[in-house]
Amino acid sequence: MANILIVEDNKDLRELFCLALKEKGFSVSWAADGHQALSELGRAPADLIVTDIMMPGMDGIELTRCLRNAKYNTPILMITVKDDYPSMKEGFDCGADDYMVKPVNINEMVLRVKALLRRAKISTEKKIVIGSTEISYESMTVKEGDKVTELPLKEFQLLFKLLSYPNVIFTREQIMDDIWGMETDSDERTLNTHIHRLRDKFDTNPDFGIVTIRGLGYKAVKKHE
Repeated sequence: MANILIVEDNKDLRELFCLALKEKGFSVSWAADGHQALSELGRAPADLIVTDIMMPGMDGIELTRCLRNAKYNTPILMITVKDDYPSMKEGFDCGADDYMVKPVNINEMVLRVKALLRRAKISTEKKIVIGSTEISYESMTVKEGDKVTELPLKEFQLLFKLLSYPNVIFTREQIMDDIWGMETDSDERTLNTHIHRLRDKFDTNPDFGIVTIRGLGYKAVKKHE
């Protein structure tokens, strides 16, 4: 059970966030400002932090910066009334992983929390498990039951990226920049070739598939939720 720390000075909002997350099976602790949050983290480390920005004492920006300077890599979701670009940029620049603007849709907040926790788990373990398929970054292999497929570096990086974010569409440009780098001489034909090779190798995989989004790019899909 993941432990979520809510840092919010508004008592009503704090209780609403805590209740919503508890109902989804999370363990929840809370703090009314940044200083109290640091004390709480000293007693019990959190798997994810949801923090307001505008709080008395130590605000959410200062709290996030303090945690990142201390190499505390727990995912942080910022929630604030500020919806302008400079405020959002400041939030991400200081180390936030995601950003929501009040009034908050509680269901959306829960979805974002789950997504951040899943990505953190993938990043820490360097492994993705979908159904009976296990994708391991350390060995660059895909294991389907007793069958193990070792992939070349670029093919593996491409597959791992897509499967890290199921149902998220990545443009061809995004994938080329992330996998091959902005200065590469490779073009989209290289990407298409790698996609075709992955499809050939995992055409019969029961757990995932790679879908072409015409005119945009590609996404990975889970065959069974």
